[in-house]
Amino acid sequence: MKDILLIPGNVTLAGWRDVYRGAPVRLDPACALHVAESAAAVARIIAKGEPVYGINTGFGKLASVRIGDEDLSTLQRNIVLSHAAGTGAPCPVPVVRLMMALKLASLAQGASGIRPETVALMEAMLAKGLTPVVPAQGSVGASGDLAPLAHMAATMIGVGEIFLGDERLPASEALARAGLSPVDLGPKEGLALLNGTQFSCGLALAGLFEAELLFRSALVTGALSTEAAKGSDTPFDPRIHRLRRHRGQIEVADALRGLMADSAVRASHRDNDARVQDPYCLRCQPQVMGAALDLLRQAATTLEIEANGVSDNPLIFLESDEALSGGNFHAEPVAFAADMIAMAICEIGSIAERRIAMLVDPALSGLPAFLTPRPGLNSGFMIPQVTAAALVSENKQRAYPASVDSIPTSANQEDHVSMAAHGARRLLDMAGNATAVLGIEWLAAAQGVDFHAPLQSSPTLEKARACLRETVPTLADDRHFHPDMEAANALIRSGALATLAGDLLPGVA
Repeated sequence: MKDILLIPGNVTLAGWRDVYRGAPVRLDPACALHVAESAAAVARIIAKGEPVYGINTGFGKLASVRIGDEDLSTLQRNIVLSHAAGTGAPCPVPVVRLMMALKLASLAQGASGIRPETVALMEAMLAKGLTPVVPAQGSVGASGDLAPLAHMAATMIGVGEIFLGDERLPASEALARAGLSPVDLGPKEGLALLNGTQFSCGLALAGLFEAELLFRSALVTGALSTEAAKGSDTPFDPRIHRLRRHRGQIEVADALRGLMADSAVRASHRDNDARVQDPYCLRCQPQVMGAALDLLRQAATTLEIEANGVSDNPLIFLESDEALSGGNFHAEPVAFAADMIAMAICEIGSIAERRIAMLVDPALSGLPAFLTPRPGLNSGFMIPQVTAAALVSENKQRAYPASVDSIPTSANQEDHVSMAAHGARRLLDMAGNATAVLGIEWLAAAQGVDFHAPLQSSPTLEKARACLRETVPTLADDRHFHPDMEAANALIRSGALATLAGDLLPGVA
């Protein structure tokens, strides 16, 4: 995977996706001048002798407490140590790497007053595979993601823990092994590292990227289910969707039509089919999946803007040597985006489960009960459908909007918060649940098409069936089902299912 050059303010979603997938990161060398000038501006602001929030004052409710010049470095170290108060399991390494890259790009825009050597250490940690251990819980998504970012910052001063390869080491030891030294934080630097939405934004972006893969895979499993049930492609006629005008709906209908093109299964029941209309889970795929696509694209637009912005406070303006206090750390845009992604993931899984339920019901699908040649002696897909139902219900419960919640913090100084971190943190688990639902649908749909032999589906959908059959044979009599599910899930997570359809599938970003 090629290196990603971080040009602050101008990184594409594709670039952030590559960072999340493990691409090496380099910061644009042209940023060095902006960073140095910003740090120099902080020194000039201090020399004025006026109180400036976060530089020579306390934090939050303690902003009115003036700090003497002799204690400014201690102030910044203390904020890192005191704010590293997260809890829960460590955030996944790919998400923390993405968070660090987001923070690096924000700091390098020269509005945070951080020194070049501090920026260089963060870049070196990314380059050498040093990933801070960051507890996943503890941020309310305003005043920045303080606790998670504090855990990241703590490792830069030699405190806390770092993942180095497969090892979890004390930060000081991991830095030493990599030939790096901790930094002594200067004025404003601790606050600059802590303030911002990079934890929430990183989690939301990770959720978006997983949702995109999920969406594309679901179009293939949905088309294969349509074939298994001998459903019609008439509902995907472009004339229908042009009249409604929604871009996502039009593109999904095009994709489904393309996926089913030249299918012998479809041709076998094109004429004289007694069924007038298919169930909604087949017929309304363009409307449901198209709406999900539009929603994911809206979230992607918000997150791309957020990822390229500066969410620090206060912000340093060189032209006037001012430090202006504001509220860019408030993650409401991220919270809204995360809620949209959650709803889309929920609906992608929900309609897929309905297709599974249809396929196992002979009254609806015309296939053998529970997709087994000898029902009764064998249970076939009976319980996998139950598992899918359980996962879909769990996702429904998790999809409740996080952004509508708030709770005052910091002695009511920070009296409205976004809950963006919580809203974004659930997305990876929700995507995992929905992936498992799609894995079951893939198995069920392939099994259904198997019953139509010697008829074959379209060339593209036959590739999808063959991809699965390389690992999972047709289910004749009952066998241990879990390994089949795990194999299908792994293929979906790898991108194999979405990739084989090529350019037929629309993308989110």
